[in-house]
Amino acid sequence: MNQPLAYIDPQAKIARNVVIEPFSTIHKNVTIEEGTWIGPNVTIFEGAHIGKNVKIYPGASISSVPQDLKYKGEDTETYIGDNTVIREYVTISRGTDDRYKTVVGSNCLLMAYVHVAHDCIIGDNCIIANAVQIAGHVTIQDHAIIGGSSAIHQFVKVGSHTMLSGGSLVRKDVPPYTKAAREPLTYAGINSIGLRRRGFTSEKINEIQEIYRYIFLKGLNNSKALDLVELELSPSKERDEIINFIRSSDRGVMKGYSY
Repeated sequence: MNQPLAYIDPQAKIARNVVIEPFSTIHKNVTIEEGTWIGPNVTIFEGAHIGKNVKIYPGASISSVPQDLKYKGEDTETYIGDNTVIREYVTISRGTDDRYKTVVGSNCLLMAYVHVAHDCIIGDNCIIANAVQIAGHVTIQDHAIIGGSSAIHQFVKVGSHTMLSGGSLVRKDVPPYTKAAREPLTYAGINSIGLRRRGFTSEKINEIQEIYRYIFLKGLNNSKALDLVELELSPSKERDEIINFIRSSDRGVMKGYSY
């Protein structure tokens, strides 16, 4: 059901059961799939691909031109996954010639006033709380929770199943399964509550905790800690994910806990 007071470009591809409320604007080269609700005063620019059963609240701006002086008008896109909720005044920029796309996964919640800059890749089942500011080229993996008013530096990578404290200044990569807090951002244990909620066993949680004891609590540099983890701890999906994440980090990872 499309309101007559909404503007929809004739070249936009809108599924039949999409609801678009008054005063919203849908530009050309936009695709909106079944069951999605577009609230009033939403603007969806070129290159947006909106999945099924998405809810976009008033004032949101999706697939806007990147706030990047290097952007020269190249043809880029924005993807929003199924069942994602985008609350009031969220702004999401489309990609540049780095990744050519900005992606927000499925089953995510982006609370009011979140900014997602160009070329960001956000995984599935993420919660981004109010007023989080995410700079360009950031990667946030599945099941991450970012506390309100946090600011994430460009090119940072946030691992899966992480939880970042509100107001965090994220300048370094945050390895998977961890909690991060304080200033500068510091390891604050593993995200055991989140892991239990998602079906991780006590044995698996203990295994992850032991890996991070080597990395953050024994006073070792990262290279030595990872070598010992490989030598002394049994291989597993989680162990190898943590090792690969830290070894492939371009910006380096957050600090270990200090008293």
